[in-house]
Amino acid sequence: MASFNKVMLMGNLTRDPELSYTSNGSAVTSFCLSVNRKFKQGDEWKDDVWFVDITDWGKQGENCAE
Repeated sequence: MASFNKVMLMGNLTRDPELSYTSNGSAVTSFCLSVNRKFKQGDEWKDDVWFVDITDWGKQGENCAE
């Protein structure tokens, strides 16, 4: 049986989304998010930043670029 995983990322855009089209006309949008988290290590608070590259295809890609 196939499984389905859903992920919700909330962060800041690091650059404007870039919309392009494949040779058969499908939309492709790429962008990057920075996701921050703050955690305590011993008595000290630390910041950790993750950069996530994202690619959207088709209608969702077109809607993302608007």
